[in-house]
Amino acid sequence: MMRRVIEVLQPQRLQTGTGAAGFVAGLLADTGRTRPVVIADAFNATRLDALGLDPATPCHPVAPEPDTDGLAGALQAARAAQPDVIIGFGGGSAMDMAKLVAVMVGNSLGFDDVSGPGRAPSRSVMLVQVPTTAGTGSEAGTRALLTEPGTMRKIATESPHMLADLVVLDPELTLSLPPAITAATGIDALAHCVEVFTSRRAHPMIDGFALQGIRLIGQNLHNAVHNGNDSSARAAMLLASYYGGVGLGPVNTTAGHAVAYPLGTRHHLPHGLANALIFPHTLAANLSECPEKTAQICDALGFAATDEAAVRDGAIAWCESLGLDMCLRAHNVPETDLPEMAAEAHAIRRLLDFNPRDLSAGDILELYKAAY
Repeated sequence: MMRRVIEVLQPQRLQTGTGAAGFVAGLLADTGRTRPVVIADAFNATRLDALGLDPATPCHPVAPEPDTDGLAGALQAARAAQPDVIIGFGGGSAMDMAKLVAVMVGNSLGFDDVSGPGRAPSRSVMLVQVPTTAGTGSEAGTRALLTEPGTMRKIATESPHMLADLVVLDPELTLSLPPAITAATGIDALAHCVEVFTSRRAHPMIDGFALQGIRLIGQNLHNAVHNGNDSSARAAMLLASYYGGVGLGPVNTTAGHAVAYPLGTRHHLPHGLANALIFPHTLAANLSECPEKTAQICDALGFAATDEAAVRDGAIAWCESLGLDMCLRAHNVPETDLPEMAAEAHAIRRLLDFNPRDLSAGDILELYKAAY
């Protein structure tokens, strides 16, 4: 494990703390950047002043599950504005879109020219990422995901040129998150840390980030959900999410995300919720192949990993304590779709090939049935 060569990339500059977002405009001025374009969801587009920016700053909206059509619109708007800095302001959708816009705005390349590993060119603009949810960890990494409308596939683009110049983690920006979104995005962060920690590609260098993230989430997510104004819990969740994001480049996620993806692409469940619904089932399924690490995970969440049923039931109860309904049927997923979803998930080899346990399409179908 220690002999494998890995590369750990992190943003050039990180600012964290209450009120840190208000310094973004000043930091840009210090670097001579005067033409920002913001990529944000509808809510964050209304609070550019939180970044110290003029409310009239060009801001392009992003959908919750961004696709290639949305990228084309964002690029057209950004190119017209001739920016010298792109700011991703929101959750993973906004930050992933900002990464792609940043590497494409200064050239005539299309998505097919940059998608995949290592194909995105160097950029001529600065990239700033300001997360407003504690979940995706997108601010920390070099990867962006877009949905292809025709096939509903998640297409990954990865490049060191998509790494942010500046990341700002400000818990004040997350205080307004409703409990359900706080819970779902928090479990997304947990899933990142867990899947990185238990992957076949796991590495001691990344295990430290992942395990610390798991422990922070176990200690703080409940408070962040049930006492949304707990700034300390919010700050801890942002840090845990960042730690999970650090591991996505050198290690990446495994079965949990592969099984969750069809819930988003086919049924438009938010990414965090989709991962939450699947998390207990893949955690339990992998117990046989990584018992010691699973025991550490369960201990951090407050239950014992005595057997597969105990892991699954303990994780479901932990998620339910956050106010989530953990049955797929409650989220309007048709039972008749489960076999096709299993086939789609099984085809995501870039993730499943590194899951600690080999899962067939039939195994994945059984996971869906258990979650239903």
